Amino acid sequence: MEETYRLDLNNLPIELKLILDILQISDKVKSHQFSQELKDSNIDWEKFISLVYHHRIYPQVYTKLNKVHQALIPAQVIQRIENKYKKNTFNMLLLSAEMEYVSKMFESAEVKMLVLKGPVLAEDLYGDISLRTSNDLDILISISDLDRAEALLIKEGYLKDDYFTSILGEWRWRHHHVTYFHPVKKVKLELHWRLNPGPGAEPCFKDLWKRKRISCITKKPIYFLGREDLFLFLISHGARHGWSRLRWLVDIHQLVEQDIDWNQIFLLIKKYQLEKISGKVLILASNLLGTNIKKEMISLVSNWRSKELGQKTIFYFENMINLHSEPLPTEISKYHQKYLFSLKTIKQKWIFIVSFLYPYPEDASTLQLPKNLHILYFLLRPFLWCWRKTKRSYALYRGI
Repeated sequence: MEETYRLDLNNLPIELKLILDILQISDKVKSHQFSQELKDSNIDWEKFISLVYHHRIYPQVYTKLNKVHQALIPAQVIQRIENKYKKNTFNMLLLSAEMEYVSKMFESAEVKMLVLKGPVLAEDLYGDISLRTSNDLDILISISDLDRAEALLIKEGYLKDDYFTSILGEWRWRHHHVTYFHPVKKVKLELHWRLNPGPGAEPCFKDLWKRKRISCITKKPIYFLGREDLFLFLISHGARHGWSRLRWLVDIHQLVEQDIDWNQIFLLIKKYQLEKISGKVLILASNLLGTNIKKEMISLVSNWRSKELGQKTIFYFENMINLHSEPLPTEISKYHQKYLFSLKTIKQKWIFIVSFLYPYPEDASTLQLPKNLHILYFLLRPFLWCWRKTKRSYALYRGI
């Protein structure tokens, strides 16, 4: 690895270093030897298991463990990871069946859908649906089909689980999916109309559909993202979550080993201003997973801002941060907000700042106006925001 994009990993937990070493075990090597540092370390096996679970990488870790001298890993540790692996395999089979059923249902209603993750992604990246974890189905449709798709799901027994208030149609760009849950099948399904929450430009559904691929893991073909679009989706999704789960980075490691059209990648990341994020992701994958930086990637990883962002991301690995567990500790929340803002280009920062001037549902809660006067919230929003801020500060002061 070149020094120009080497990150400081000294503060990573030794248990995570062991996991990273396991993930880099080659399938071509019959037996793997750990570094002397790992051999001499006093591993906290409960923490090791917690990290494997947290990062959602127990399928990959379990399948690599047969390359390790069994005396180095306690048998009960392997057994617990194997149990999670088997449970995940069953769950992925269940999701595969439901994915095919929903696809048939949507097709009969002429609703086009693209599967974003789940069993299709596992098969595409790892060649086996059991080698990646997934808790739900993520489906992308055109926003024009959203009402029809929701009606189909509700008729099938799905319950809307992700309600949010909205004002002046801002949900179309501030949000990007709605969650549904089937109480009998125990399946969670996220219905997306955008790849990521806004504001921000991204490929439209029509273009994504043109570049789609076909998966044949079920009897009926399932459509999913083209490789280059998948790269964009995975890096933007992972970056938004601080790469706080190794699973997302392992996905990138697997994807870049495929036959990718890097010229198309460069066009897309330039169009959607993802150069810094792309370089940062490749630097992270190289440092943590030993991903080979090919000559086509050099221009991306050579950006000093990409390395700086990569080093900031190591914070999430050092502290095992779970961004899905709310409320977040104040210091974590502040760090993550600053981190997300640092990912943006100057243009994206301006768009983000200006978007705060667009009314929020909280404005309507603060001062209720008739629907035909909601346009006035554009003028009132700065005052309503100041009023809420003052009330919170006063309440905090009285509580001290």
